[in-house]
Amino acid sequence: MTAHERREQLVAVSRALFAEKGFEGTSIEEIAARATVSKPVVYEHFGGKEGVYAVVVDREIQSLTGALTGALDKGGHPKVIVERMTFALLDYIETNESGFRVLVRDSPVAQATGSFSSLIGDVATEVEHLLAEQFRRRGLDPRTAPIYAQMLVGMVALTGQHWLDARQPKKDEVAAHLVNLAWNGLAGLERKPCLVGEQTDSTKKL
Repeated sequence: MTAHERREQLVAVSRALFAEKGFEGTSIEEIAARATVSKPVVYEHFGGKEGVYAVVVDREIQSLTGALTGALDKGGHPKVIVERMTFALLDYIETNESGFRVLVRDSPVAQATGSFSSLIGDVATEVEHLLAEQFRRRGLDPRTAPIYAQMLVGMVALTGQHWLDARQPKKDEVAAHLVNLAWNGLAGLERKPCLVGEQTDSTKKL
């Protein structure tokens, strides 16, 4: 292998181990053994377990941030934006299961930034601006938008963590029920919620 290929192999191996055992439960010895290299090779590329963990987390953060930002940047009706954001997270979970498991596991004490919670906080800040505008239009206090943004994004994120293991019901059903609760509230829940955006063939237009 070239140095680049070896580095990519070590990142992939470490990603799987961190997802399976967490940061504390994974050792340099295990990373080296699974990659069939000696421990010094791992140290040469990353300096230690913290180094390879930081690379794994940074890549996952970039991947998920890109997906969520894309969902927010497309604009459109607020309900459709909520749908897109929900689908973006569920799509990421479905296609990057190991990466998501790494993000939601406990990070090292020294890891002050780049955690799943800090990422969700960043997304909530973006959502806050969307909510504030809608609150103004509806005669609601826009100063409450930040806390509602935290509620909305946190609800989607925690549901995503649950769905990671349960995988029931289907993704579009989970998204529909999330949007149902977020958009209508408990008092206005629809009996058979469906999506209005472009994610499924059976969606309806606004």
